[in-house]
Amino acid sequence: MAPTTMRAKASKAKSTTAGAGSSGSNAAYKTTITTTSTSTTNSSMSTTAITPEAPKLKNLAVYRYATWLEENQLKKTAIWISVAAAVLVRWIVGLGPYSGQGTPPRFGDYEAQRHWMELTIHKPIREWYSDRSKWWDLDYPPLTAYVSWLCGFVGDKINPEWFAWETSRGYESKDAKLFMRSTVLFLELAIYISSIVVFTQRWFAHKPWTRQHTAVILVLMQPGVILIDSGHFQYNTVMLGLVVWAVNFFLADQDVLGSVAFCLALGFKQMALYFSPAVFAYLLGKSFRQGFIGCIWKLIKLGLAVMVTLGLLFSPWMQSQEEILQVIHRIFPVFRGLYQDKVANIWCAVNIVIKLRERFDIQSLVRFSTLATLLSFLPSLIHLVIKPTKRGLIYGLINSSLSFFLLSFQVHEKSILLPALPITLLILDEPAIGSLFNIVATFSMFPLLKQEDLTTQYYLLLGLWIWMTTGTFKNVSSLLKFLSTLNLLVIVTLHLGEMLVAPPARYPDLYAVLNSLWSAAGFVLYWVYFNYRQFTMVNTPKMGFRISTKTSKAYKLA
Repeated sequence: MAPTTMRAKASKAKSTTAGAGSSGSNAAYKTTITTTSTSTTNSSMSTTAITPEAPKLKNLAVYRYATWLEENQLKKTAIWISVAAAVLVRWIVGLGPYSGQGTPPRFGDYEAQRHWMELTIHKPIREWYSDRSKWWDLDYPPLTAYVSWLCGFVGDKINPEWFAWETSRGYESKDAKLFMRSTVLFLELAIYISSIVVFTQRWFAHKPWTRQHTAVILVLMQPGVILIDSGHFQYNTVMLGLVVWAVNFFLADQDVLGSVAFCLALGFKQMALYFSPAVFAYLLGKSFRQGFIGCIWKLIKLGLAVMVTLGLLFSPWMQSQEEILQVIHRIFPVFRGLYQDKVANIWCAVNIVIKLRERFDIQSLVRFSTLATLLSFLPSLIHLVIKPTKRGLIYGLINSSLSFFLLSFQVHEKSILLPALPITLLILDEPAIGSLFNIVATFSMFPLLKQEDLTTQYYLLLGLWIWMTTGTFKNVSSLLKFLSTLNLLVIVTLHLGEMLVAPPARYPDLYAVLNSLWSAAGFVLYWVYFNYRQFTMVNTPKMGFRISTKTSKAYKLA
C-alpha cells in the first residue's frame, strides 16, 4: 500500500477515534497515529512513532485471495462467497459417517442427540432429566434440551418415525441423517458463523479489509470444529458461537448483553465453564474502575442479568429441591471418572506412570483436580482483574480454558475445541502459533475420528489447513520453525507407523497413548506461552498496531 494511502487511513482513524466507542479489537487501538519524517502538514504529529513489527501476511494464499477480491471490487460479495464455501465444506464432510453409525447396541453421539429430540417431544418438561429408560440420559444443560425439543418438533412434523417413542431408538436412514445434519448446519450458520463475521468486523475495525476477510476465512475453516460437529456429530458451535457473541458484546462495552450471551452458552453446554474465570475477572476488573457507586451499580446489573438468564433456563425444575439437584447431577456426572479415553491432558499422561484412578477414590481426584485447575489459571485471572483490557480478555479465555483442559476433572478429547476458539480468533495476531496449535489440536482428536471412520476427512481438512497457513512460518524465529517442522515429522511418523506397523499385543493402545503424550506436551507449552503473552503483550503489542508516545498512556488505561 502506498505511503499516501497509509497516511490517509491513519488520519481517518485519528479523526474517528473520539466517537468510535469500543467496537474495535481494543479501545486502546483506536488511538492509532502514524508519523513519518516527511509529514510537515501538522506539527502535532511530529512525535516519533512506535511502529512494532507486524505479522507479514503476503505469504498466505488466503491473504492474496482477499487482496485480489479488493482489487476487483468484490468486497460486497466476498463474505457471501466465503460463508458459502465454509458451508459447502461442512456439507461435504457431513456426507461421511457419524458417531455410532451402524454400531449397536448404544450407537453413539448421533443417537444420543436424536434420542434427546425423541425424549423432549414425548415427555413432560419436568421429566426430561429424570427419565428412567436407561437409553441416553439427557446430561447437558436446559438450553440444549430446548433446542432438542425444537428440532424434534420440526422433525416429527416431517416424519414421525424419526422420533417415535422407544421404537425409533437406533433409527438410521438417509432422510433422517439429512435432517439431523441440516439442524447442525442451520444452527451453526445462524449462531456461530454470524458471530465470527461480526467479531472480525469489530476486532479489525481500523485495519485493512483484506486483513479482516483473511481472518474470516481462516477462522471458518478451523479443521477441528468442522470434523467434530459436521463429521463426528455434535452441536458445539452453538455454545462456541454464543461465547463469541458474548465477546462481541464485550468489545462494544455492552457488558450486560455479553453476560446474557455467556449465560446462554453455559446453558447450552457446561463446558463453557472453561471460559468463566476469564469472563468473571474481566467484568470484575472493569467494575472496579468505575468508582464505588459505579462499581456497585454495574455489579448489580451484571448479577441480575446472570440470575435472570439462568433462572429462566432452569425455572421448570426449580419447583422442588429434588428436581433441581437431579438436573445438576446429570450435568456434572462425577461418576464417569477423571477422564475419558486417551485425552491429551496432564492426568492422562501422569496415569501412564502413576495409576491415579486406581490409587485414589473419585472424591479425592475431584478435589485435587479442582485445586490444581484453580491454581493454574489464578495468575491469569488476577492479572485480568488488575488490567481488564479487551485483548487481555482473549488471552484470559485461552489461559483459563487451557487450564481446565489440562487439569480439570472429567475431560473429553473434544474439549480442546474450547481453547482452540480464542486462539483461532487471534489467528492474524498470532498466525504461526495459531496455525500450529490447530494442527496439534486436530491431531489430538485423531483416535476419536479414526474410531468413527473419519480418517479421510481428517487428512483432507488438516492438509487444507496446513496449506492455508504454511506461509505464516516464513517470517518466524528459527526455534519456531524447528518446532513446527518437528511437530509435522512426529505426526507423519505416528500416522505412517499406525498404518504400517501393528502395535504390540501387550500395548494395543500404543499409538493413541503416544498421540496423547505428544499433544499434551504441546498443550503445556502453549499454556506457558499464552500466559507469558497475557502478562507481557497485552499493553505492549507487537502485532502491527501503531501507537505514538503521545497516546501510549491512553492506550494503557483502556
